[in-house]
Amino acid sequence: MITNLLKEVGRGKRGARDLNYEEALLAAEAILEKKATPAQIGAFFIAERIKMESVEELEAFVAVCRKHAYRTPVHQGLDCAGPYDGRKKTFFATFPTAFLLASAGLPVTFHGAASLPPKWGVTLDDLLREAGIDADRLPREQVLKAASSTGVLYVPAEEWCPPLKALRSIRVELGMRTVLNTAEKLIDYAYSPYLTFGVYHNTVFERMAKLATNLQYEKALIVQGAEGSEDLFIERPTRTYIVENGESRLHIVDPDTYGLETALPETEWTAAEQLRVSEAVLQGRGHFAFVNQVLLNAAARLQLADKVESIEEGLYTCKALLDDGAAWDLYRKWQNVMRGEGVLSLPG
Repeated sequence: MITNLLKEVGRGKRGARDLNYEEALLAAEAILEKKATPAQIGAFFIAERIKMESVEELEAFVAVCRKHAYRTPVHQGLDCAGPYDGRKKTFFATFPTAFLLASAGLPVTFHGAASLPPKWGVTLDDLLREAGIDADRLPREQVLKAASSTGVLYVPAEEWCPPLKALRSIRVELGMRTVLNTAEKLIDYAYSPYLTFGVYHNTVFERMAKLATNLQYEKALIVQGAEGSEDLFIERPTRTYIVENGESRLHIVDPDTYGLETALPETEWTAAEQLRVSEAVLQGRGHFAFVNQVLLNAAARLQLADKVESIEEGLYTCKALLDDGAAWDLYRKWQNVMRGEGVLSLPG
């Protein structure tokens, strides 16, 4: 079966056709269940990369990833879906932003794995290891306890969706982006009603907006952010799409509108430096450029989830939570639970 589907997507730029949803499901199942050979899987990934994945093909891969993943409605909040290939040149603002949002009453789910191609950047997994947290080795109940007690869930994706781990070696050998680079970000481990999703190019806005609608998120913010992440820029405007009720609209978020536009300092971004800057921001003593970036991202996400009526209101809310130490206290509590201090098993 996979051979026949390969012939359809691999006929070259002009001859290839998109698979319909049922065909794409068959392909996704053959690949994620390793029924196809490594050569067939690699060929399919490359053919799709050349052709460009359709919305139906992406949706099918998301569906099969979800089928094989552990998912639980531990809280109803925002899923932050950034690239699993990490960061090389920019601040991981979404990490401290998660704790600021949770302290404002919006639960957050984020997820990741060890670095992947094509970027091979610093990942959330690397950042957490710097903080003394080896998420891949944590019992699931420990991760869920941290989420239920703080509102922040971090999912080690390859442990909670084993086919991703099984396919890692093929992705590493290919060294390029595949359909999984999109699908893995949309597994939605906590059944979140809200989504913020990073893209590299504005040419994919409409496809991603249609995909978010098909996946039935209540609201989504698609961001052409720093290094293809869900993080709004602070040094210049960011192009975003807001998706709601089956409709999408372009929305430019300009930090200058809120008096926040700031030049970023030159920084060599290692995992240790990402953690240092994140913790400094949460303690209210970070460089104002990074503080402003976290405030802007948090405010926009609070507005997306209808926690505030405007970005301006969100900025005031978040600034107060940084100033009074609420975000830092919540981060420290989450870190302690994730490290195993005072862990209790969850019932059931």
